[in-house]
Amino acid sequence: MAQSNIEWTEMTWNPTTGCNKISAGCKFCYAEVMARRLQAMGIDKYKDGFKLRLHEEALYVPYEWKKPKIVFVNSMSDLFHKDVPLSFIQRVFEVMNDTPKHTYQVLTKRAERLYELHDKLNWTTNIWMGVSVENEKVKDRIDFLRETNARVKFLSCEPLIGPLYNMNLENIHWAIVGGESGRKARPMKESWVWDIRQQCADQGVAFFFKQWGGTNKKKAGRELGGRTYDEMPSIEQMETMEF
Repeated sequence: MAQSNIEWTEMTWNPTTGCNKISAGCKFCYAEVMARRLQAMGIDKYKDGFKLRLHEEALYVPYEWKKPKIVFVNSMSDLFHKDVPLSFIQRVFEVMNDTPKHTYQVLTKRAERLYELHDKLNWTTNIWMGVSVENEKVKDRIDFLRETNARVKFLSCEPLIGPLYNMNLENIHWAIVGGESGRKARPMKESWVWDIRQQCADQGVAFFFKQWGGTNKKKAGRELGGRTYDEMPSIEQMETMEF
């Protein structure tokens, strides 16, 4: 567990660590770089670098949090990685089910496996399920997400490395957009961002603009058209949903 500087969450919780690259958005994976750094520092949790590991001891941590928190689950991994057993995923979900005062944000690039397993998981309203959609080539992840039993569904369009025209956002509740950061960051066009913003407005989806990114993301900032966009699915919206 760690406090997070990610703009759309409060803290991170990693019951698993490690992953492997499966699409273009993974090319400059921040988690891989961080894992190697933590390995070099001698942090036991990352003694195998970015090799996938399950952390049984992490499952007990959320029970210790006294105040409600917004939690990004597996910022350093992917819960739906093919090598994470269903039984372990179910245990992670049981922890989230048992701690309803916390809001959990689960994000995957493995939308097909998510769809394959979704009906074997207990989707309480405090579990928000998202898929990463970085360009047109992986737009089908949205369709897999839409068909799951997740109560709250969101898209992470980051790093946005191409346009995402004509998305079907039916039953999608939130979209996060952000540019890639780092020394080799691939540029994001402003027109791509405005197009997604308009699609969200037209289809009633909360829109969150995280960052422009680039080699100096702090200098680039996170304003779009002279303002920030920090929309999130509202509690009222969640309460009126039909499941």
